[in-house]
Amino acid sequence: MSDRHPRHRLAPLLASPVRLSVVAALAAVGKAEFGYVRDLVEVTDSVLSKQAAALEEAGWIAVEKGRVGRQPRTWLAVTDEGLAVYRRHLDALRDIAG
Repeated sequence: MSDRHPRHRLAPLLASPVRLSVVAALAAVGKAEFGYVRDLVEVTDSVLSKQAAALEEAGWIAVEKGRVGRQPRTWLAVTDEGLAVYRRHLDALRDIAG
């Protein structure tokens, strides 16, 4: 019966507070500039870059590089799969807490 426990619906990748925070921030807005997410989550560029790479590899966020004028910019966007995993993760946390 242990496979019925809500913890089995948790996404192990979202056990990291930083990755969870990044996906939560993107779930609220859909797409945001790297610097905005970095400041919102209160991490360094290198920490966000590493965690975004892990989320991108999982298919949960998309990373888009471009320019605004002459300045390079990076945008992060939550994917449909990432949003679904995030919502399932939150539901499991609520079920565990409830």
